[in-house]
Amino acid sequence: MSLWNQDIVLIIGSFLLIVSVLAGKASDRIGVPALLMFLVIGMLAGPGGFCWIQFSNVEFARYVGTLSLVFILFAGGLVTRLEFIRPVLRPGVLLATVGVALTAALTAVFAVGALHMPVLSALLLGAVVSATDAAAVFTVLRSRNAGLAGRLRPLIEFESGSNDPMAVFLVVGIIHSTTVTTGGAVEFVRYFIQQAMLGALFGYLGGRGLVLLHNRIRFWHEGLYPVLTFASVMLVYAVTAFLEGSGFLAAYLMGITAGNREFIHRRSVIRFYDGIAWLAQITMFLTLGLLASPSRLLSVSGAGIAVAFFLMLVARPLSVWVSLAGSGFTVRERLMVSWVGLRGASPIVLSIFPMLAGIPDADFIFSLVFFVVIVSVLVQGTTVTRVSRLLGVSSAYVPEHRPIMELDESTGLSNNLRELIVPYGSAVAGRAVVDLCLPPDSLIALISRGGRFIVPNGGTVLEEGDVLFILASDAEAPFVQRILACRREDGGRCGCVHPEDRRKDN
Repeated sequence: MSLWNQDIVLIIGSFLLIVSVLAGKASDRIGVPALLMFLVIGMLAGPGGFCWIQFSNVEFARYVGTLSLVFILFAGGLVTRLEFIRPVLRPGVLLATVGVALTAALTAVFAVGALHMPVLSALLLGAVVSATDAAAVFTVLRSRNAGLAGRLRPLIEFESGSNDPMAVFLVVGIIHSTTVTTGGAVEFVRYFIQQAMLGALFGYLGGRGLVLLHNRIRFWHEGLYPVLTFASVMLVYAVTAFLEGSGFLAAYLMGITAGNREFIHRRSVIRFYDGIAWLAQITMFLTLGLLASPSRLLSVSGAGIAVAFFLMLVARPLSVWVSLAGSGFTVRERLMVSWVGLRGASPIVLSIFPMLAGIPDADFIFSLVFFVVIVSVLVQGTTVTRVSRLLGVSSAYVPEHRPIMELDESTGLSNNLRELIVPYGSAVAGRAVVDLCLPPDSLIALISRGGRFIVPNGGTVLEEGDVLFILASDAEAPFVQRILACRREDGGRCGCVHPEDRRKDN
């Protein structure tokens, strides 16, 4: 490629990124998830649109999509607070595993019966569209200044970050089992267990190792810490994938493991990866849009509408009902969880895998999945606010707090500033600060509540979802976390850790 052509590519690429960022801002106003805007921009720039970019490299698109998902999952895990998701951990895990598998199975049965697809193609279609992109819902909710009440928000946020690995398990496992001459279902189960165990192991070890590196290696330049993290995430993903484990699960768990521990320049690293996640999303959507052809999408429109509405009205609700059985969620809340099962970038990326494996009907599956994603975003993405209000599960949107201060742990202070959340269902909600029996060398310096900051005193009453900025030593921090995490049903001593309890823990 000549230098002139390289310059043209850079000009067009930079222009598309700028247009995508501006389109993302416009999507907030019109109530359409930004991912749809990015996909449309990619389609318009590609061979099916204005032909600015001639692109048909499926392998490169898969590579871009895979790396983008890795950093999106890591960034999502990095801001997932365990105390926030702990009350919904069990139903969230069931939604991300049993729910995904059940959605895939139901869709496969529908594809065989209604669309007369071969069994292998139907299984792959079900596995590909089983993952949701519920995070896109919050873009719409923010644009309407709406939120979700109670445990709905943490449940949906946790599901949106944790269901991608399960969908990848299913897609890769089905392809893998078809390419192995012996084994069949046994090989699929073995491969699934191997993927899960290696992904969990390397994700946890990678997160702990990352925290250790940050706290042991003292760089003179703060900008080197995000670089170290970037390389560490790629290494953990690559090693896990090389050993045939789930690199996506490893990236997500690495983010959760590191994000729930204190390390040097933690908040600046989180801000850096927020930008990286947005860049990855835009790049991934634009690349996938370049692959799509409007004429091919029209040719599968009938089948696409059928699959999309089956997912929205049958497969997703049934999987939610089964996964949330006995979880305490009301009928209205389950209906809301069912409706927020948007399909996004993950299914489109996964639909490339059958193409690279030479699976029959792979082109048809790609076009069908692309159309399903568009229908899902247009129908569910534009109505989620109205549905939440109709079901009575909406609440005033609470903007995510922005850190207003950060203490550099390298300064040698005995106490570190920590951000701890009062979980939903916590026993301390409704109690005054003076009644918490906090350790003597800890102090609640500030409370973030509903987008405003409160300087607390002894009589300040805590509320669910409060973000507490607490000065606490490394020795006392676990006791503070235990106080906040105590559930109402755990007994009368909740909210107060007594000295004898500390000695037992030690």
